[in-house]
Amino acid sequence: MLQRVASRFLGVKYASDVRQVWTVATYYALLASMFFVPACRNVVFLGAACAFSFLSAVVGHNTLHQGMFESKRMNMVWRYVLSFGGLFPISAVIPSHNLVHHHFDDDGQPDWAAPEHVRFSWNLLNIVHFPNVAGPLTFNGVQRWARLAGKGEFRKQYTRELVFAFGLTGALLVWDFWTALFFVVVPQLWGARWFLRINIIQHDGCDTTTEWNHSRNFVGKIFNWFMMNNGYHTIHHNRAGMHWSELAKAHEKEVVPRMDPTLDEPSMLWYLARTYLLRFSRPAKRVGTEHEEMGARLTRKAQAEADALA
Repeated sequence: MLQRVASRFLGVKYASDVRQVWTVATYYALLASMFFVPACRNVVFLGAACAFSFLSAVVGHNTLHQGMFESKRMNMVWRYVLSFGGLFPISAVIPSHNLVHHHFDDDGQPDWAAPEHVRFSWNLLNIVHFPNVAGPLTFNGVQRWARLAGKGEFRKQYTRELVFAFGLTGALLVWDFWTALFFVVVPQLWGARWFLRINIIQHDGCDTTTEWNHSRNFVGKIFNWFMMNNGYHTIHHNRAGMHWSELAKAHEKEVVPRMDPTLDEPSMLWYLARTYLLRFSRPAKRVGTEHEEMGARLTRKAQAEADALA
């Protein structure tokens, strides 16, 4: 009942999106507390801010797949809020994620955030270094895409988000440089870099040529409550226009009967520990036994493009 009232007040399309607003509001509250209240400048608040920075990036991902608010103007304003949170124009998610990553390389163009961009023998270095490679590739790709004919509105929105994010951050640095650097910029960069790392976590070692075994899923209920069901990654790739609140049921119904069951992980923390800390080498890449027809891949690509540009 309370969630429905809040959803009407906020003007969101789905009552469950109140959780997304709460996530971003909590992140901003943590940043403001650390910046303005000296007693809050400690490792507990900083750790929480870093965690919620990443979750705010997850909200940005969801928002760029499907506008959260009934008002188109509010959806655009919300992008500014999210852009400051990660210190990058959140609209970059449209070309980099929706239009490139969701197709992998089925259109002949490489995925800018493909796990194969890093090739260290020591697997821990792969996840540590991944943002340093995927970040420049992604933003160079976004710049090239933005220069194409017909992308004028995107360029304007992207530039406005860039100015807002860096302008506000710059103002805070001028006001109190060291406080802003450690308690605003560090969380911003933490969230943005882990937002890139999630690509290698969810796809490394998977067979992206298959319909059902291209992604790794993290199915813990508490984890997915905070992650807005982004642990259910296979169904998200296959049905990119589906609202995040519906992913868990769709995963059970559509993915579980068809996927390699070892791609369902009960805990991301345990997966990270055993993959990057408890072993030296990179796990072998899986080779799927089923390959989807090109027609299905093209249909999924067209749907992703339509959803991204709607």
